[in-house]
Amino acid sequence: MTEPPHEARSSRGEESALWSILGYLISGQIVWGGIGWLIDRWLGTSFVVLIGLLVGMGSSIYLVWLRYGRR
Repeated sequence: MTEPPHEARSSRGEESALWSILGYLISGQIVWGGIGWLIDRWLGTSFVVLIGLLVGMGSSIYLVWLRYGRR
């Protein structure tokens, strides 16, 4: 079996990193937005979901920065 060229391996690594970053951003919104939505349903309010979405986006961006931004 032959090894793929260096450029192909690098391209796959970058594509994998982009999918991981997208996964972090989406999952943060889903998890923290969902927690905020559940708290809203429990308390009968309508603003905690916004706080959850903001916390989710902030934590996702922070995790992406920790993993990929400090190189």
